Amino acid sequence: MIYQVYIRSFADGDGDGVGDISGLRRRLPYLADLGVDAVWINPWYPSPMKDAGYDVSDFRDIEPIFGTLAGAQAMIDEAHDLGLRVLLDIVPNHLSDQHEWFQQALAAGPGSCERDRFIFRDGRSAGGDVQPNDWQSSFGGPAWTRVTEADGRPGQWYLHLFAPEQPDVNWSNPEVGAEYDETMRFWFDRGVDGFRIDVAHGLAKAEGLPDVGSTVWPPPSPDRVDHPHWDRDDVHEIYRRWRALANDYDEPRVFVAEAWVHNSRRLARYLRPDELHTAFNFEFLLAPWQAAAMRASIAETLSAHEAVDAPPTWVLSNHDTVREVSRYARPQGVRELRNLNDLLDLPADRELGTRRARAAALLMLALPGGAYVYQGEELGLAEVEDLPEEALQDPTWEHSGATNRGRDGCRVPIPWCGDQPPFGFSPPDATAAPWLPQPASWRSQTAAAQAGDDASMLALYRRALRIRRARLELGDGRLEWLDAPDGALAFARGEGFVCIVNMSSRPPSPPERARALLSSGRLTEDGRVPTDTTAWFAR
Repeated sequence: MIYQVYIRSFADGDGDGVGDISGLRRRLPYLADLGVDAVWINPWYPSPMKDAGYDVSDFRDIEPIFGTLAGAQAMIDEAHDLGLRVLLDIVPNHLSDQHEWFQQALAAGPGSCERDRFIFRDGRSAGGDVQPNDWQSSFGGPAWTRVTEADGRPGQWYLHLFAPEQPDVNWSNPEVGAEYDETMRFWFDRGVDGFRIDVAHGLAKAEGLPDVGSTVWPPPSPDRVDHPHWDRDDVHEIYRRWRALANDYDEPRVFVAEAWVHNSRRLARYLRPDELHTAFNFEFLLAPWQAAAMRASIAETLSAHEAVDAPPTWVLSNHDTVREVSRYARPQGVRELRNLNDLLDLPADRELGTRRARAAALLMLALPGGAYVYQGEELGLAEVEDLPEEALQDPTWEHSGATNRGRDGCRVPIPWCGDQPPFGFSPPDATAAPWLPQPASWRSQTAAAQAGDDASMLALYRRALRIRRARLELGDGRLEWLDAPDGALAFARGEGFVCIVNMSSRPPSPPERARALLSSGRLTEDGRVPTDTTAWFAR
């Protein structure tokens, strides 16, 4: 299992209110004790922080607010000493507008080789004042910004599928591929074990950059859609090159893709034997807490991955999606619940959401393949839904005209100990408050408060990960579906392990002569599995 460290919100070592490498180093023993196998660290590179580090100005150094290159090397070495592998984020779709390449492009002018590293185009009208096509930014508004040329004239437009400070690079230019190859070697040679690939489905753009027009993304049906910049077939050649680079090492390095595609078969294309190793399964993340929908998502995922002989990768939340406690606290199956704005108008039952999140954790950890846990999941943290508007920093808030609260609610610094903020996130002599405010109610959910509570979410994760590591049936392998009443799921892993998940039925019974290993909630007096509970059995 891999643990996601959103570094600015994990642990603040120097007291400036922002998480950093020194804080992470001090908490590595916690991760080893939790029972994870690896850590994935969100971008720690130099950045103007217009998008929390995903606007990278130099891939081969460390952002000073996070630490130094020497500190990063020490952290990698210490993690390895504890038996933890280290994955970093790589952002291949775009750079910061402060990256030296983009600054060179602005100075060089139209038609230059410097501009060809990005996607510059003339405007469509006679005066060039109409953007080149109708593409829209994922953060809201047009995906094009017009530059002022060196002589002061209004000039060309450049593409940015995200913020204007994040110009897309041109993967048709061989210099781009060579630059990213060099970046990966830089970190692989320092002991990094792999990369999570940001926006893995967005690197290739259609020739001529045609309008999106009426094309809908994600499409309403599983049929392939010829979208001009999402999930294009051309992108796979890039990943074949990367796989070959990773295989050059005596211990081959690994990749996991963030690829938001619209069905499991499209996702599996990224995992063919000569491409990437794994990819996040967002269909599972977005599936409602309903037995039929969840089983269909799992079954389709397993089938698609088996076809390319790749392991599935399960995830319940991350730094871009609403936390699962809050998602499961809402009525299920009403609509897709991916972002905070998707659920704000729905009634919430926090206790129910927590119960379902506990059950979902055991379901995920019983499935074949790998799993990722986003920091704070093991503490049962919910989305912070009421951050003051003046505290919001996600660019989505600004670019949506203050209508979409964005992702800050799942990025609030996590609580470690104590009865009031900063809850051990920063040292006692900290000079600044955490970069996002923590709710006072978290005092009961700190890692220290849960450490001695056998009924806590933290205790559940620790026990589950110990069992997962000890039992050979878990991890990679096959799954056999078992009969279960409507509203429940049941499956076997190997000959000796059974998982029962009750989402809405009357309590189902365990297999005959089965012994309960772990359950997300108390079983009935006769050993059956109540609603919104998952139980593991040995038989």
